[in-house]
Amino acid sequence: MAYALLIDAGNTNTKFCLADETGLKSSYTLPTRPRNTADDWGIKILEVLRLEGVSPEEVEGCVVSSVVPPLDPLLAGMSKRFLGMRARFVPRDLPLGIENRYARPEQVGADVLVTAFGARRLREERCLIVVDYGTATTLACIVDDAFMGGLICPGVLSSMSSLHEGTAKLPAVELEVSSDELSWGRTTSECLNQGLVFGFAEMTGGLCRKLAKQMDADPYVIATGGLASGIARICPEIDEVRPDLLMEGLWMACFD
Repeated sequence: MAYALLIDAGNTNTKFCLADETGLKSSYTLPTRPRNTADDWGIKILEVLRLEGVSPEEVEGCVVSSVVPPLDPLLAGMSKRFLGMRARFVPRDLPLGIENRYARPEQVGADVLVTAFGARRLREERCLIVVDYGTATTLACIVDDAFMGGLICPGVLSSMSSLHEGTAKLPAVELEVSSDELSWGRTTSECLNQGLVFGFAEMTGGLCRKLAKQMDADPYVIATGGLASGIARICPEIDEVRPDLLMEGLWMACFD
């Protein structure tokens, strides 16, 4: 069976996922380190393939979404040497079926376009908003088959890291939602959890409501990213959670 290797190169982590025409397979997440060599990435890929019982010869495509330019030549070199093929970067080498109406299209991250494309392929509603809880929190607005623009806000985890690193007494905590109702924290960890999770939920809801006023139909809101499920529980503006929407978009671009 022919496989494709899908790569999401983000600022914090790089995710690898095998896929075939039936859908996504297992995914693996590694820290993004642009100083690693192409050989280092290649050895990691061979280990992923070994764990999945897939030989390099069975991989017939390598598709990359990258927002880390220094990493691009390393991933291209890895694909060439270890998989024997040229990596295709979206949207440069593999155009997506979505129009980019940004004032400066070259400034739009590949991840934003891929998730916008994936959302459009999944939903028929005319107006969509994709909220991506990554290193930054982004909101992408899609009308018909066009990415219209959006917003870039601080990320949940990066905000927590900034508080931890910039203060003497605030610890790093595991973010989790223990209740759907806001209550004041009785410990520092509870205060951080309540403040960050409910704060970002309220930010998301408020921004979606304001963006909706610029659309001629109520938008359908899709949340993606590792913290999307927890925040969606307490944010009624979010209609659906797709944790791996970017990988789903890469799969659609590769196999459709």
